[in-house]
Amino acid sequence: MTTQEYNQSVDQFSDNLYRFALKNMRDEEKAKDIVQDTFERLWMKVTDVNFEKVKSYLFTTAYNAMVDLSRREKKVGEYNETKVRRMGHNEQYSDLKEILNEALQKLPEIQRSVVMLRDYEGYNYEEIGEITNLNESQVKVYIFRARKFLKEYIGSMEAVI
Repeated sequence: MTTQEYNQSVDQFSDNLYRFALKNMRDEEKAKDIVQDTFERLWMKVTDVNFEKVKSYLFTTAYNAMVDLSRREKKVGEYNETKVRRMGHNEQYSDLKEILNEALQKLPEIQRSVVMLRDYEGYNYEEIGEITNLNESQVKVYIFRARKFLKEYIGSMEAVI
């Protein structure tokens, strides 16, 4: 595409592109930005785009730019709407180690053993299996069940405390 063809495509399609963006975005400034970005992208690829196909290139590029903008705004909106949990010390007594030890005592012996070997001693699943005479999948199941119980127990204790 030549510079003259590029200028001709700006004259010929900019109004249609603006209306397309405006109907989708419902914001004049955003629609203008989309049109400007679209023609900028066309300029960057002016040698690669065929003049006969410039209309479809422009509308496809504008559509993709609108989708990208919507996704970015959604992410920013989600980020701004998140509530920050404050980490800090509260005035209540909370001895997590004591609660955790109490919870561990409530586990069946095999679950307590595999969790202690994995999380406190750092053994891998295969080594735990050798130590406890269990196969690897059994070790994983016992660890999963134990962690699930601990999570529920400690979570319910936080509600009580």
